[in-house]
Amino acid sequence: MVRSAVERLELDELTCWRVRHGANELLISQQGAQILSYQQDDQPPLIWLSEQAAYKRGQGVRGGVPVCWPWFGNLQRNPQTVQAMHRQPDAAPAHGLVRSLDWQLQGIDQHDDGVQLEFVYNSTTQPLTDWPHAAELRLRVRLDKHLHIQLNSRNLGDTPLAISQALHSYFAVSDIRNIAVEGLHGCRYIETLEDWHQRQQDGLLTFNSETDRIYLDTPAHLSIHDHAWQRRIQLHSSGSNSAVLWNPWIEKAQRLSQFASDAWQGMLCIEHANVMDDIRVLNAGQQHQLDLSLWAERV
Repeated sequence: MVRSAVERLELDELTCWRVRHGANELLISQQGAQILSYQQDDQPPLIWLSEQAAYKRGQGVRGGVPVCWPWFGNLQRNPQTVQAMHRQPDAAPAHGLVRSLDWQLQGIDQHDDGVQLEFVYNSTTQPLTDWPHAAELRLRVRLDKHLHIQLNSRNLGDTPLAISQALHSYFAVSDIRNIAVEGLHGCRYIETLEDWHQRQQDGLLTFNSETDRIYLDTPAHLSIHDHAWQRRIQLHSSGSNSAVLWNPWIEKAQRLSQFASDAWQGMLCIEHANVMDDIRVLNAGQQHQLDLSLWAERV
């Protein structure tokens, strides 16, 4: 029988839960329902958390898996239907409104085959600034042999609701210069660092400079091949046809908060998303589910 345990703890100003299932361990914060770290067996972490992470109320934590909702990135770069949901799109914060707010812990289910935590954010009981709409978000996190993340958005209002979103996952790697992302060959992508021109991926994606790309028509399965750590991080998603890949590299790393000047070497963001022509419009009562499962395999 595999043993499971859930422990509540306070990290500075934030309430968090440490979840264990066998040799796997997960840390998640009530603020933002943000996964902070994930480690499988005796391997290096799969989910990267900054050594300079600050656990402050009202402030995002650098690393982990922040939930970006009801828009991703700069709101003014989103389709007009998503911008129209907000009263002041020119003054809206990056990556939406729920990253630095407390979600409600709905329940903890422990079984021999895994542990599940469920967090809920309801904008009717916790209104969002300049976003006058009724919606419910549910984040289910299940830890078994793998890690499973499920983000469900439901329109509680009477009129259509347009959203973009992302699971802004930071993955730990041995050295960004010596890893490859598999599964993107042939995908269209938007090169945001070159005037948002559209390109097409040819072969494996490797890294030798700052990267900030929005991939479209992405497949359900991607993997990160890490030669030095002799593993592949396997990523399987549903409800998402777009992904953002990001690494700040040397110069931009100097300007980031909660981020050491050399931290760019050990992380890569692959953010499974609904962005650009993959945004979702939910009619009254309609819901959408974004799922991501991840695990590591030795190679």
